[in-house]
Amino acid sequence: MTTAAARVVVPGDMPDWASILATNQGLWDGSLGKAAAGGEPVLIATNVGGHGPVGVMESMLAVALTLRGAQVSTLLCDGVLPGCLKAEHADLPDPVVLVERKLGDRLCKGCIWRGEAMVKPLGTGHETISANLSDAERAMARQIAESVPLAEIDQFEFEGLAVGEQAKAGTLRYFARGDLSTEPHGEAVLRRYLEASMLSVFATRNVIRKHGFTVAVFHHGLYVPQGLVGEVCRQMGVRVVNWFVSYRKNTFIFSHHDTYHHTLMTEPTESWEDMAWSDEHRNQIVSYLKSRWYGSRDWISFHEKPDDVDREFKEFSDSVGLDLSRPVVGLLTNVVWDAQLHYPANAFPNMIAWVISSIHEFAKRPHLQLLIRVHPAEIRGTSKSRQPILEEIRKIFPTLPDNVFVIPPESAVSTYRAMEHCDSVIIYGTKTGVELTSMGIPTIVAGEAWIRGKGLTRDASSIADYCSILDSLPVGQRMDAEQVDRARRYAYHFFFRRMMPMPFMVPNGKGSLFSVTVSRLDDLLPGRYHGLDLACDGILSGSAVVYPAEVQGVPD
Repeated sequence: MTTAAARVVVPGDMPDWASILATNQGLWDGSLGKAAAGGEPVLIATNVGGHGPVGVMESMLAVALTLRGAQVSTLLCDGVLPGCLKAEHADLPDPVVLVERKLGDRLCKGCIWRGEAMVKPLGTGHETISANLSDAERAMARQIAESVPLAEIDQFEFEGLAVGEQAKAGTLRYFARGDLSTEPHGEAVLRRYLEASMLSVFATRNVIRKHGFTVAVFHHGLYVPQGLVGEVCRQMGVRVVNWFVSYRKNTFIFSHHDTYHHTLMTEPTESWEDMAWSDEHRNQIVSYLKSRWYGSRDWISFHEKPDDVDREFKEFSDSVGLDLSRPVVGLLTNVVWDAQLHYPANAFPNMIAWVISSIHEFAKRPHLQLLIRVHPAEIRGTSKSRQPILEEIRKIFPTLPDNVFVIPPESAVSTYRAMEHCDSVIIYGTKTGVELTSMGIPTIVAGEAWIRGKGLTRDASSIADYCSILDSLPVGQRMDAEQVDRARRYAYHFFFRRMMPMPFMVPNGKGSLFSVTVSRLDDLLPGRYHGLDLACDGILSGSAVVYPAEVQGVPD
């Protein structure tokens, strides 16, 4: 099997597993044999093999878990889904491709090839979606997709599974919009994603029944098909471990049961309140947070790297008439489609409603100035937003109130420097709340953000509550020293402890984002990399995947 696998052509930005395994073929063959004799059955639900970072990371996990005795099987889509997270409007601007079921001609062949190039050389178990679907299930998936009334799709459940919600999420992700009202093919594409969601449900159920998996590992945990894998696994009692590329270079975040977007909001404060804490730890997190102004220690940065943060902000404020001698309240947006999918509604039904309401409210409060910073990811993210928040604002406010100002997404003005000039800042679902509170800036949470509920922010629970908070502004002072210290403790936990260092996963500037730089199979054995050990232990035993940076130190 291994000899035949060596003939697989490997994409240039992907690891050559056949060569790596050959550095200790005896170890690998022995590990496969031990795993087959009774190892923990682990499903690595890659599904979208053409998603470069996923293929690299999950093939590496397959190797590392096998070396630790697990019986690993991978699951890949082989072109059967009529809609998936690989389809993005930027690459497929004509939605007719999905409507007419032509993804196979445009995406699937390359996606299948890249996925197989990662898993075939391993010789581990391998399943495809189509092999786990019956003709009756395919027909049922199409019948459901065609018959559910449009108005009911996003709330549609199939045997207790939130299938419609995931289908809607996948569709909005494809269109890079927060709603489908202006998309002529919106309904047809939504029905393709609903069909794909149903097929994902059936295939995941069948493959779990076939192998008796006790745990499933897969990327992100949202959209189609990954969101459906999570839905099915949780219902069937299969432990879920989701992973995602985190913010610091060479690190990844792992969460149990659900995507980290949700678990970080419910994580108990006890998980970080009692950790060791010293001046050294404080200095480390302050230094890292400062580096985020420029993105020098991160995988990616959405912000421009300003030459002179003070000069550029002053030039902006002078040009728009922002009076820094009067109270300024900042407001940080999310990308419209992204915010609606990651965070449940709280005080407001969605982010657009929050922004519009905030402008109305500040128009009634002329003693305050509102400074809106549009998220740079609207134009610099992997999926450029096709529903810019400025367009939504202009629909209601062709002319902004005199006390409302906007920093557009393309501006080089430093978000951090701009917020430093604010009395307080309002957020909806951004992680920036972790950073703002660490800077001592009073922060108001209007939606669901990870900083909510940490004892650091004023959290709005209703529109009336939100307006009451606005009535109390300006705050007039920074957070006290004790609160700032608590905020930095949480930031340390968030950026250094929840993010697993894997220094052998190195940025490459290519489509796969990073490369596996190990040269020998032995490099992935237990004891070589603590972050990898913790991740694998978490997958196999359910233990918390938290790196003890306060004891081990923070890797560069």
